Amino acid sequence: MSTVAATPPFAANRRGILSMAGAMACFVANDTVVKVVSAGMPTAQLIFLRGVIATAMVLAVAHALGATARLRDTADRRVLARAAAEAIATVLYLTALFQLPIANATAINLSAPLFIVVLAVMFMREKVSAAHWLAVCAGFAGVVLVVQPGLAGFNVYALVCLLSALFQAVRDLLTRRIAGDVPSVLVTLSTTASVTALAAPLSLLEGWRAFGAGDLGLLALAAVFLMGAYYLIVDAMRHGRMSLVAPFRYTGVLYAIVVGYLVWGDVPNPLAWGGIALLIGAGLYVLYRERRAPGRERRMRQPGSGVGVRPKAARSPDR
Repeated sequence: MSTVAATPPFAANRRGILSMAGAMACFVANDTVVKVVSAGMPTAQLIFLRGVIATAMVLAVAHALGATARLRDTADRRVLARAAAEAIATVLYLTALFQLPIANATAINLSAPLFIVVLAVMFMREKVSAAHWLAVCAGFAGVVLVVQPGLAGFNVYALVCLLSALFQAVRDLLTRRIAGDVPSVLVTLSTTASVTALAAPLSLLEGWRAFGAGDLGLLALAAVFLMGAYYLIVDAMRHGRMSLVAPFRYTGVLYAIVVGYLVWGDVPNPLAWGGIALLIGAGLYVLYRERRAPGRERRMRQPGSGVGVRPKAARSPDR
């Protein structure tokens, strides 16, 4: 049985939100370490080496948990489809990143939550209120204000980056299609292995440079963060409503601001502070609406509350 079905809605949503926020923190930590290493190592080589280390780590964790006895689950067509979507999204994003200003690429990439909400409505039949749509769009507006992409930096690679965001949304939708009894650590393993396998030929085309033990140590640290990020993103998409959990991907921008200040001394300008306020406000509003939902549901079930009226009882908590 799926863990999502066995968990009360509010608890599942809360776990999904916390896992998403944790995943974004791990992704930002990984990106910070990788940025340091990338100064002296080609991108594809870096991704391949980090992937090899991460795959070995995930395999060790899976073995310790006894999940390797079910290693054949990684050959499930849904698991393979998700891994393929992840690998394609990664390659498309990196291809665009090489040709776009990083602010533009970041803003386009963070359109993924919008795609996720649309896909959740279309394929998961989730009910999304106008207020929830407004919160998602406000969050994306906050992202744009923070990264402040320049119009001059947009070109055909902006469409490549947008396609990458779409594949990320497809990946997350496929996560919900995977049977609930398939261990998340095995889904994580298939992800690290697929990205590593795709990076291998790209690294040969791009060429290799000599590296030292220090570089490997930093890549091992990045691999730990990446492993945590992949696991938590799987966990986030397996709990709660996708349309509710997805917008908390924007927390990555807040973490990046903190890291940018602590590591590189970057200070947000007034527009960015406005974006931060929008991001925080949108997140708090979604949480507020979600916390009210259990109370509304309980009142609807009380005697004389109209519980027999099916249309109202079936409504989304956001309404």
